[in-house]
Amino acid sequence: MNSIKQNITQVINEMALATKKCGRATDSVQLLAVSKTKPVAAIEQAIDAGLFAFGENYVQEGVDKVNYFASHPAAKQLVWHFIGPIQSNKTRPIAEHFDWVHSIDRLKTATRLNEQRPTTMAPLNVLLQVNTSGEASKSGANADEVVELAAAIATMPQLVLRGLMSIPQPETDYDSQFAAFKKLADLHALLKPHHPQLDTLSMGMSGDMEAAIAAGSTMVRIGTALFGARDYGSQA
Repeated sequence: MNSIKQNITQVINEMALATKKCGRATDSVQLLAVSKTKPVAAIEQAIDAGLFAFGENYVQEGVDKVNYFASHPAAKQLVWHFIGPIQSNKTRPIAEHFDWVHSIDRLKTATRLNEQRPTTMAPLNVLLQVNTSGEASKSGANADEVVELAAAIATMPQLVLRGLMSIPQPETDYDSQFAAFKKLADLHALLKPHHPQLDTLSMGMSGDMEAAIAAGSTMVRIGTALFGARDYGSQA
């Protein structure tokens, strides 16, 4: 079984191949290590291997890790992303501990995060989660809601809108994967003239990373390929 360091090297090589294939610069796509359900020892190994951006899905687990690593020698380099669904009663710890939030899909959530972000901290970097597949069971704002939501967030001093995120329905063939990601990229292009600070498309995971990068992803969220299968036994 490969070590976490070996897994990281392999994923970075795969990202480099994907960017080269579509004519993009290797450094145009960031690797976000999805560390949900993983112990701090695994994150420490990833840090030792040169990764500093980590994504968490569960509020209390994520807050505990942020606090644990606050005294780590690499603490100032670490960037913590909240990438899971947001419950209204859990916005305060997210606002107080994370650097990025990927999963804003309604005005109420954005408003609470803006109000609860301490003014002593840098504004929170946020992404709008878009339901590009139109599935009723999927989280995310509908595409036709995004323009209005983006405009509202632009007025909030403690938030900085950085881009969009999506989790399309699983597809096994490349063309279907690419088409789903292209919808988000097109929406991003539509918003950018009105919000020039937009620079992030968070899309693509282990199984569809190549298509996501070809469609314009700037951040891929990779967990299992780095850390191995997840253990959900400890989660409520």
